[in-house]
Amino acid sequence: MIRAFLSSTALATSLIAGAAFADDQKAPEADVAGATGANGVAELVVTATRTAQPIEKVGASVTVLTQPAIEASQAISVVELLAQTPGVSFTRNGGPGTTTGLNIRGAETQHTVVLIDGVKLNDPSSTQGGFNSGNLLVGDISRIEILRGAQSTLWGSQAIGGVVNIVTAEPTTPFSSSIDAEAGARKTGYLRAGVGGAGDKIVWRVAGGYYTTDGFSAYKPGKEKDGYQNRGLSGRLRIALAQNVSAEVRSVYSKGKNDFDGFNVDSPEFGRTEELVIYTGLNFGLLDGRWNNRIGYAYTDTDRENINPARPAVPLTFDAAGKNKRWEYQGVFAVTETVSATFGAETEKARMRTRSPSVSNPNPAFATGKVGVDSLYGQLQAEVVPGLTLTAGLRYEDHDTYGSHTLGQASAAWALNEGNTVLRASFGQGFRAPGLYELFSEYGNLNLSPEKFDSWDAGIEQRFLGGKARAVATWFHREADNEIRYFSCTGGADPLCAPGGVSRWGYYSNVLKTKAQGLELIGEYKPAQGLVLSGNYTYTDAETDSGSAKGKQLTRRPKNMGNLSATYVWPVKLSTTVAVRYVGKTYNNDLNTQVVKDYTLVDLRASYPLKDGLEVFGRVENAFDKDYQTILNYGTPGRGAFVGLRARF
Repeated sequence: MIRAFLSSTALATSLIAGAAFADDQKAPEADVAGATGANGVAELVVTATRTAQPIEKVGASVTVLTQPAIEASQAISVVELLAQTPGVSFTRNGGPGTTTGLNIRGAETQHTVVLIDGVKLNDPSSTQGGFNSGNLLVGDISRIEILRGAQSTLWGSQAIGGVVNIVTAEPTTPFSSSIDAEAGARKTGYLRAGVGGAGDKIVWRVAGGYYTTDGFSAYKPGKEKDGYQNRGLSGRLRIALAQNVSAEVRSVYSKGKNDFDGFNVDSPEFGRTEELVIYTGLNFGLLDGRWNNRIGYAYTDTDRENINPARPAVPLTFDAAGKNKRWEYQGVFAVTETVSATFGAETEKARMRTRSPSVSNPNPAFATGKVGVDSLYGQLQAEVVPGLTLTAGLRYEDHDTYGSHTLGQASAAWALNEGNTVLRASFGQGFRAPGLYELFSEYGNLNLSPEKFDSWDAGIEQRFLGGKARAVATWFHREADNEIRYFSCTGGADPLCAPGGVSRWGYYSNVLKTKAQGLELIGEYKPAQGLVLSGNYTYTDAETDSGSAKGKQLTRRPKNMGNLSATYVWPVKLSTTVAVRYVGKTYNNDLNTQVVKDYTLVDLRASYPLKDGLEVFGRVENAFDKDYQTILNYGTPGRGAFVGLRARF
């Protein structure tokens, strides 16, 4: 990190030397916590550049869900909320709390970086280092930004499919509080509350929630119900220490217990997951606000265990823990009125331990692993002519095991016709070193090579009919080499199936070249007062480009999916919504011989304000009781009705 510090200092010195060429410039805040315009309008985007930028200056494809949109969706699980946006699909081994994979533009779960308040959530002890979104509930979330495509320069080389940045609520008034309560089908209940305030010196908020459901059988033909319970807490505190100097701490904690079933069989097994996220930071401005800085420390700790009561002698079947520690510096410098630079340095340490006790070996040693990565990044953004914003950046990473790598990213956004037309294009590279589980677990392979990616997209956004309508079309393409997959041992003389003479079920191997390309379409129309029509459609051709499965569709990746919704606010202030989601057929295996059928779900939602700050709401999920699956032979919820009350004081 000495080299990283010297390099960032040299860059900062060069920028300071150029200060004579700009007068009275202000740098954007060096923050990733989110920005919302008046009345919840998504005027600014933070995740794309790590600073607040007008959306028409962002060359990447991004969707912003503000607090009014999140509340209107009445979603409980974050992945179900994300699935309403373009390019996003998910799979789940049963109900809430079970293993959940999130896919953006056909990329793998481990190729998406998930953040809470700017802190990466990827779990080093998970099978491929990705984040299991099964325990991620809406809770005290006020904003979500979904950035599609490679975003490696600012968010790390593994940000290949995209970035999901979740921002918890931050007070804007001296005192505020909120209570949400709902109940419904499958003996489901959800209660969450928060309180906070914003003053001249201190901004604070504390929130908590509890969710419970009896659920349904995770094994589709099964009879016994698999329930889920989750407890969560979050908090944030920011203190102004002096002019342009502040310190802050943010934390999110959750503890979940979920019942699940074995492979093609009912089972009394259950799992426990405990997750802790902590961020502490110091923010300070220099040169009268032209150079804003942030020094931070982020920590994540994920502990998981599975227990099988049917095996009383050795009930523990799985035990794992993953930890991340990251120090970071970020600076933002206003070079001129139209040129700004974002630069920083990070050092990250990750470690994991995992084991799977059995009746024959009730107390096995933990498989352990650790890794360190040092990074430097720099990005320059310039409005070269009125309306045309160019962004380019580089990231240098030095990996303990896989050495150094440099990645690039570039984008352009051109706002024409007073912003009614916006042209966008971006290109990005990706690099993912094998995860700790892929290297050091009982299925590990120390001879793995890094995965490499190239990704680009181009699109147009058009507003017309005096702002009543908006349409967006984006083409995307991604190529991957050395993708890592789990290889099953089914006999033969493969030495990796019996390392040291000990047989195992399988191992991880570099087996794939893949490619994905497709089209995203978004439409919104307000034909009359109180009526809003919106929809999106994504075509994704994601396939294997090597080996015996060449030309086959990647497993559990739908080629076609889309969402439609119609919302009408009646003169009596009753709001009603009909929402339709379609997911095309997928395949459950590499050779595409096991088909998972397509499905269409219809949800009905309504809300009514009883008085200022008090609202009653309700919904019917899967209104036509569609029988469907996201993974072959795993259950999904049928029709369910829910009702709730929302209060804001």
